[in-house]
Amino acid sequence: MCGRFVITLPQDAMARLFGAAPDNDLPGAPDYNVCPTTRIAVVRQGPNGQRRLSALRWGFLPSWYDTPTDGPLLINARAETIADKPAFREAARSRRCLIPATGFYEWTRDADTRLPWFIQRRDGAPLALAGIWQSWTRGPDTLETCAIVTCAANETMSRLHHRMPVILDSDDWPLWLGEAGHGAARLMRPASEDMLEMWRVTPRVNSNRATGADLIDPIDGETGA
Repeated sequence: MCGRFVITLPQDAMARLFGAAPDNDLPGAPDYNVCPTTRIAVVRQGPNGQRRLSALRWGFLPSWYDTPTDGPLLINARAETIADKPAFREAARSRRCLIPATGFYEWTRDADTRLPWFIQRRDGAPLALAGIWQSWTRGPDTLETCAIVTCAANETMSRLHHRMPVILDSDDWPLWLGEAGHGAARLMRPASEDMLEMWRVTPRVNSNRATGADLIDPIDGETGA
């Protein structure tokens, strides 16, 4: 799964990278501990066909939820079932998005202790995570929400966890966003084995309130790839 991530790219740099017009209410960056239910920057198609960089709630709300807490918190959508699940299937067809990230966290266990790891691209480039989005409305309240699409982990990532986010190369962004016809389902696959690197980081990450660039500093000698 993908339950926390990091974004250090400034808003203007994000907008340039994805060729997107930025909205005015984007969350600030850097954020070294992005948690579910917070507002995150997302790239999606606007009503006029132009890419927009918008702020969405991380935590997808199906149309039948009466309140935001009416059911499970849906922060991830499994690639294997996304086209069939009632909560996700319409969004998978027509409301796909890109979620910029610098890297993400995963955890292993040592007895009862959760050990956090930070994962990023080996070349240090930003990640574009595959996502889906939906507007949820009840009475006067509207929330625009999203989830990160996950797939089975590649061999490198499976040392930490059996799932990983779908990571899209820049050549695939138009297809995922619906700008280049059909066939986006084929993009929901693990990253190449040599794309990512990972290292152990401070257990302070286990707190949702922890902040600061030192959260991604490596613990000496603790690398996974």
